[in-house]
Amino acid sequence: MRVPRFFEDQPLTGLQQLTLSDNVAQHAGKVLRMRVGDRLRLFNGDGCDYLAEITQLDKRQIQVQLLETEQTVRESPLQIEIGQALSRGERMDYAVQKATEMGCHRIAPLFTERCEVRLSSERQDKRQRHWQQVATSACEQSLRNCLPEILLPQTLEDWLNSCKADLKLVLHPHQAAALSGYQPPRSVALLIGPEGGLTDDEVTLAKTKGFHPLSLGPRVMRTETAPVAACAVLHYLWGDLN
Repeated sequence: MRVPRFFEDQPLTGLQQLTLSDNVAQHAGKVLRMRVGDRLRLFNGDGCDYLAEITQLDKRQIQVQLLETEQTVRESPLQIEIGQALSRGERMDYAVQKATEMGCHRIAPLFTERCEVRLSSERQDKRQRHWQQVATSACEQSLRNCLPEILLPQTLEDWLNSCKADLKLVLHPHQAAALSGYQPPRSVALLIGPEGGLTDDEVTLAKTKGFHPLSLGPRVMRTETAPVAACAVLHYLWGDLN
């Protein structure tokens, strides 16, 4: 039987007994109907998994005994940061979820000229927390034990100015660059435009900041599909999919 896996946002190293947080306890107890003696895995983003067994369970809380620490490396040696133009609703959730599953280590939601999403400061904070939870759930499913960082939404120019990576790429369907011509990098920054694409001025601005145009083939992908395809290619070339 598959052992359920949960993100537990508290220190786990060195502990023997642990009271699960309310969200994890509710999922384990009420949704999965786990019982005393059942086992589960916990992770908190420190790079380890922790096997635990339920020792006490009631309507208010669940206590577990930590049995062993599993130090399994599941992070790619290639660090990928994605600057993802904001898209509406489920499309942005999909992009965050799948980029997390593909091993992306940081995602920056971006306001671009053709971006149709407008967020107040309060809504930016709320959406950032939501996307972080989407990424956390994707880590639970994909067995990642390090959480990607989801930044607050920012302007394209601000991200371009702050972005630091060995190799910087901007997806552009009408311009191609051979990835085989680059030395294997340790980190890659990947700029992905909105549904309507980046404007010529935005592509030019990215180039002035050291970004190289990259095409993923003759077909134009949706903004939420592009990070999946791009991450797969990059990890195949320089990461852990080869």
